[in-house]
Amino acid sequence: MSHLIKGVKKYYGPSVSQMHKVTGFPFKTPILKSLLAYSGQQLKTSRTFSKLSSENAVSYSYIIVGAGSAGCVLGSRLTEDSLSTVLLLEAGPKDTLLGSKRLMWKIHMPAALTYNLCDEKYNWYYYTTPQKHMDNRNMYWPRGRVWGGSSSLNAMVYIRGHAEDYNRWHREGAVGWDYEFCLPYFKKAQTHELGPNLYRGGNGPLHVSRGKTNHPLHHAFLDAAQQAGYSFTDDMNGYQQEGFGWMDMTIHTGQRWSTASAYLHPAITRPNLSTEDRTLVTKILFQGTKAIGVEYVKNGQRKKALASKEVILSGGAINSPQLLMLSGVGNADDLKKLGIPVVCHLPGVGQNLQDHLEVYIQQKCTKPITLYKAQKPVNMAKIGLEWLWKFTGDGATAHLESGGFIRSRPDVPHPDIQFHFLPSQVIDHGRVASKLEAYQVHVGPMRSTSVGWLKLKSTDPRDHPMIEPNYLSMETDVWEFRQCVKLSREIFAQKAFEKFRGPEIQPGSHVKSDKEIDAFIRQKADSAYHPSCTCKMGQPSDTTAVVDPQTKVIGVENLRVVDASIMPSVVSGNLNAPTIMIAEKAADIIKGFPSLSEKNVPIYKPQTSETQR
Repeated sequence: MSHLIKGVKKYYGPSVSQMHKVTGFPFKTPILKSLLAYSGQQLKTSRTFSKLSSENAVSYSYIIVGAGSAGCVLGSRLTEDSLSTVLLLEAGPKDTLLGSKRLMWKIHMPAALTYNLCDEKYNWYYYTTPQKHMDNRNMYWPRGRVWGGSSSLNAMVYIRGHAEDYNRWHREGAVGWDYEFCLPYFKKAQTHELGPNLYRGGNGPLHVSRGKTNHPLHHAFLDAAQQAGYSFTDDMNGYQQEGFGWMDMTIHTGQRWSTASAYLHPAITRPNLSTEDRTLVTKILFQGTKAIGVEYVKNGQRKKALASKEVILSGGAINSPQLLMLSGVGNADDLKKLGIPVVCHLPGVGQNLQDHLEVYIQQKCTKPITLYKAQKPVNMAKIGLEWLWKFTGDGATAHLESGGFIRSRPDVPHPDIQFHFLPSQVIDHGRVASKLEAYQVHVGPMRSTSVGWLKLKSTDPRDHPMIEPNYLSMETDVWEFRQCVKLSREIFAQKAFEKFRGPEIQPGSHVKSDKEIDAFIRQKADSAYHPSCTCKMGQPSDTTAVVDPQTKVIGVENLRVVDASIMPSVVSGNLNAPTIMIAEKAADIIKGFPSLSEKNVPIYKPQTSETQR
C-alpha cells in the first residue's frame, strides 16, 4: 500500500487566491468597510493598537492559528455568527490545486496516504531526541502542515477512545469534559453512513464510513480474534469498544474526508472568514498579559493582525506549546535562558507529552491476495486512473478496515491495547516499498505511563523544538508491549489464518524469550503519530495545567488553546476524532452556549475482572 499510485503524474502549480490586497494585508472585499470601521473603534482603545495600526494591521474578532483538525472546525463554527470575523492562519498550503482535489490526489486519495507521511511539502517532518530506552533511535514524527492538518495526512481511522477516558479527564481537573458532556459533540460532528443512533451522529459535517473491500484477510483476522476468545463488536465507538470489528473511517464517496473537506471548504465563501496559507505565525502579541493579536511571516514579509476578542491556538501538540514559549508564556527559567521576555510563568507548557507507540507483527501470506501486486507500476497506474475517474477501487480506501481493543490483563477496567490490521506490509513508515506478499497487525499499548516534554532549541520560530517523549522509560510499559507481541502472535496462530499463514517475518520465529521480544520492541517500535497533552487542561490551582476547562490559557487574557495538546491524558485510541470533538465543544464554550449533555448512556463493562478476555 505504501507506494500506491506513484505511476500517476505529479502536478504542481500556483494556488489561486480569492483575497484582495488592501493596505498591505489580504482580506475579502465584502467586509472591507465593516472591518475598517470595527478596526477603527478598537484601535482607539490602546496605544499598542495605535502603534500597530501604523503598520497596516487589521482587526478581527478571532484569530485562529492553525487550519488543522481543530482549527478548521473553529473557523467554521465561529463564523456561523455573521457578526464575528475570523482570520484563520495556516503554515502550509491549501489542500486543493486550482480548486481541484483530483490535482492534489496525494492528499485526497485514501490509498496514497503514505506519500504525505514522507513528504516535507505538507508535513512538519519532526524527529525526537535519541531515545535512550529504544537503542538511541531518533523517532520520526510526521505532523500535518496543510489545510486539514494531520487529518489530511492520517490513516483516516475514526476512533473516539473509551468513555472512561473522558471520565478520567474530569477527575484530572477538566471539569465538564466527562463522557456525558463529550458524547453529544462527537455526534454533532458526525454523519455516519449507517445512520444515527444513541452513539452515532446523522447530521454533522464529518462523514464517517465503513470499509468496502470485503477482503478475505480482514475476515480471517476477525475470525481469528474470535477463535482466540475475544468478542466481536459491531461498533467500537458505540456501546462496546472491547473486542474486534470493522473500523470507522473518515472517507466519503471514495475520498479522504478531512476537517478541511468537512468544515473549511463549505465555509470558505462566508464574508466573515478570511484565510491565509503558507503563513508562519512567529509570536502572540500581548498588551501586558492580554493577547491582542499575532505577528506572522508571509512571502518573506513580517505582518501583524489584531484580535478584538481572542487569539486561539490550534497548532497541535508541538506547535501550540512552541508558539506559547516563543511568545513568553512558559517556564520562566527556560525562557530567560533564551532571552525571551516572560509574559507569564506557566511551567506546564510543553510538559506532560504523551504519545502511543506501536509495532508491526508481520506474517508472510501464502496466497497472492495482499496489496503487494497493487504496488507494481502498471497496477498503481490503473488504480490511480480509476480513482481519478470515479473515486472508486483500491485507491478509495486506506485498507485499515478492521481492528480491535483488548485488555492486557484481567484487572484492567477497559481496553489498553489497540490493533489495526492491514493486508499488506509496511516498512519504515511506508518510505520503503514492501518486498513480498504479507499481512500485518499494528499493535501497541494505549495508556503508557512514560511521559515526556518538549522545549525550545532557540528563539527562531523555524527551528523545530526538542521533542523528548521518553518512550519505554517505565517498566510497566515494557511489560505491556511484550504482551502486545505475545497476544498478536496468538491471534495469528488461529485456524482462520491456516490457509494464508506463511513464516513470521517480524519479529521472526527466532525471537522467543522476553529478553528477545524486548530487544525487538526497542529496535522496531515507532510512534503511532498521536502526540498530545503538552498544554494540559486542568484547574488553575494545578501548577502543571496550561488551560482551564474553558480552554483559556491560565494567567493571561484573551488567549485559548484548542487542539490535542489540551488533553489532560491521552485517550485509548486514535486522536483525530477526539480532537474534532474538543473543537466542537470549545466552539460552544467560546460562543457562550451551554454545554450539550447526554446522561446515563450505557457503556459495556467486563463481566469479570478474573479473566483477560
